[in-house]
Amino acid sequence: MATEVKEELVLIAKRRPPGDSWVLLSDPSHVYSSLTEALEGYFQEVGQPCDFRLSPIKGELYAIGSVVVEKAPPPPPKKFNMYGDY
Repeated sequence: MATEVKEELVLIAKRRPPGDSWVLLSDPSHVYSSLTEALEGYFQEVGQPCDFRLSPIKGELYAIGSVVVEKAPPPPPKKFNMYGDY
């Protein structure tokens, strides 16, 4: 079977207006004063490096993971014969 690697975005933080304050979803009681501090807080919590994606209009921060998806092989092409034999 063929496999495909897809990106998986996991929402980890939201911006708290006004300004550049961020809250990790795992601990909404702690407010970080900047995006850099929120990233460092997430690194300390998870303990492993990862990539991030920022959605500035929505005010959301995502961790990028990967998921391996197995794809079923395509069906074989149909064979036709004018006499009905295959």
